[in-house]
Amino acid sequence: MSFIDIIKEKAKSNIKTIVLPESTDIRVLEAARKITNEGFAKVILLGNREELQNIAGTISLNDIEIIEPSKSEKLDNYIHNLYELRKEKGMTLEKATETLKNNIYYGTMMIKMGDADGLVAGSVCSTSDTLRPSLQIVKTKPNTKLVSSFFVMNVNNPEFGDNGTMLFSDCGLNVNPSAEELSEIAISSAQTWKDMFGTEPRIAMLSYSTHGSAPAVEGMNVKVQEATKILREKMPDLKVEGEIQLDAAIVPSVAKIKAPNSEVAGKANILIFPDINAGNIGYKLVQRFANAEAYGPITQGIAKPVNDLSRGCSSDDIVGVVAITAFQAK
Repeated sequence: MSFIDIIKEKAKSNIKTIVLPESTDIRVLEAARKITNEGFAKVILLGNREELQNIAGTISLNDIEIIEPSKSEKLDNYIHNLYELRKEKGMTLEKATETLKNNIYYGTMMIKMGDADGLVAGSVCSTSDTLRPSLQIVKTKPNTKLVSSFFVMNVNNPEFGDNGTMLFSDCGLNVNPSAEELSEIAISSAQTWKDMFGTEPRIAMLSYSTHGSAPAVEGMNVKVQEATKILREKMPDLKVEGEIQLDAAIVPSVAKIKAPNSEVAGKANILIFPDINAGNIGYKLVQRFANAEAYGPITQGIAKPVNDLSRGCSSDDIVGVVAITAFQAK
């Protein structure tokens, strides 16, 4: 059973409602049909039923809930609540009315008001347009200082990570995190790993050097060294190694040479990248060269799950992200 199949089975134990605001995209409609057939989540589409059925063609939407925001009986309540939430930022009732004509904002208010458990978008909109409403309205989890993202990577070699499964972070959201921010990304990633897999996280703080093997460069390996120190001070019980090179983090024979006394080196299951350049390049190299499954970017740290899709996603990709979102909503 694949990782995503396991997540779907876990989601079935407590069905959650996920709103899909980009419903005029045929891929979203195909995904909604597949999700409903598989029964691991309930989906809500936003739009006009007749228009969406015309786009769907032979795909039946009869048993899928569709809400047309402009005609919803809850619209006035949403407008007033959005105004109250954002009035100190200059929100007016007129602005709130206009804002909620945007389906992603409307779907985010559904989550805020408890009418949905999560949201998935991004097949049409940019990452910033997908996530900005959630950061403004839903905000972060208690005790969480930073929203970040991760990929779950499944490779065919069971020697890596935990039986071929690893978590890469942050590959899609924070561009150039500080040492403090890297420590927060690692903390969130460790909790994500525990929630998803129930096993102990083993964190590698990646760099181009291992334990100072290369000259110190401020903002590069020095940043990772500082992040590791901060992380150990915050979470002394976490298993973490850094700064460490990738090969030493995941290959036992290399770990014996470069970090022989480490309990993480050679068997890390979480890789924390120093910046978005390294993270984005890294996950795509693994995805393409190793023919790995890559699920993400998935957000972590938002009070309720809101996840972004690649604009090049397939309907099956959407199904997978909805499964993860439903699981996160538990």
